[in-house]
Amino acid sequence: MNKERTETFPKDSMFYRFAFYGFLKNLKFFDPFIVLFFREAGLSFLQIGVLFAIRSIATNILEIPSGIVADLMGRRRSMIISFMGYIVSFVILYSLGGVFGFAAAAMLLFAVGEAFRTGTHKAMIMDYLERNGLSHLSVAYYGNTRSFSQVGSALSSVLAALLVLYTGSYRVVFLASTVPYIINLAMMTTYPKYLDGTRASGSSRLRTFLTFAKESFVDVARRPMLFRTMVSSSVCSANYKISRDYLQPIIKNWALLTPFLLVLEDTQRVAIVIGIVYGLIYLLTAIAARRSSAFQRKLKSTSRAMNVTFLLNAAVLLTAGLMITMGQFLIAVPVLVLVFIVENLRRPMVIGYVNEIADKKKLATMLSVDSQFSTLLIAIFAPLVGFIADIAGVGIALFAFGLLLLGAYPFSRVASVSHVSECEP
Repeated sequence: MNKERTETFPKDSMFYRFAFYGFLKNLKFFDPFIVLFFREAGLSFLQIGVLFAIRSIATNILEIPSGIVADLMGRRRSMIISFMGYIVSFVILYSLGGVFGFAAAAMLLFAVGEAFRTGTHKAMIMDYLERNGLSHLSVAYYGNTRSFSQVGSALSSVLAALLVLYTGSYRVVFLASTVPYIINLAMMTTYPKYLDGTRASGSSRLRTFLTFAKESFVDVARRPMLFRTMVSSSVCSANYKISRDYLQPIIKNWALLTPFLLVLEDTQRVAIVIGIVYGLIYLLTAIAARRSSAFQRKLKSTSRAMNVTFLLNAAVLLTAGLMITMGQFLIAVPVLVLVFIVENLRRPMVIGYVNEIADKKKLATMLSVDSQFSTLLIAIFAPLVGFIADIAGVGIALFAFGLLLLGAYPFSRVASVSHVSECEP
């Protein structure tokens, strides 16, 4: 019998601090309203696309120095820098987010928060488990702490909708978001010093990273199927990160065209509908992530499941774009929600497939290469899709993006793991 399932772990003060961190981290009240906030402030879709591209590029660029800082100064200080970056970015967006230059600065600070946080807290949990002889329970322990994160995500959209409903303003969500992050910053100072990890040389870490990165890029270039896998993964990831936020203006149009709670202000009506839709999204994505393995088994192979979900992404964009252009927002909204579901269904399969065909020692670096590809695509296509949305409408922009995705399929189609093993060294 699986020892990890039968043994329990102590739910001491550190467990609850780890869990509470995840809960607070996911109280991103701005997520369901950020595009509507920028649009209300007068920014074009092109400008919004540029802002998202800045955030994505900066996060990836800062990942190397953030790791060096964590090695030199300790993980707790790295996390504190992260939360300070988040908090200052929220304050700027609340105060001056309607000015493009200030919004860009806020995105850079948000990227500091993302880069200095990613992976650091998980490393602290694993370090704690190893020190306390609980490493064999890592999956159960980490899964339990992550369940608190899911609760935070579920509550986030509901609380954000209530805030907008009460105040009649989108900008308040940024001010409200500072509260959980300030609490997390304060809580980080209570973590024991040993969770800082072993201090290492920053130059040594940089050399190791650059060597591994070079070898991984060469490996990807030399192996056609690994290259296709990276293209498949990064294209779909970029599609998700670019297209998901266009759901907000579509929901707004739907809410305002529907004779629903007419006694309320337009902003309040939109807030209620967004709260309901995003609440359902978080529920459905959680189910999708858990059902990924079952979906894969139903299609009898990981490669087939990846190819089907790639084409499904294209079909979603084409259908949603067509429905928006025809003014059928009631159909467009649930169709575009599928972007969230497909990504959460697909991501575990991608990681599993890469794990099967890549060098196990380079798995983390391969996933980093995937992230770099995705960032490059976001940098190119987020502004482009925004530009098309400005001149031709959101529907045409999504339809065009869907055609582009469909055109990329021949270069993204992956083969079964057994076929890869036979054809590649």
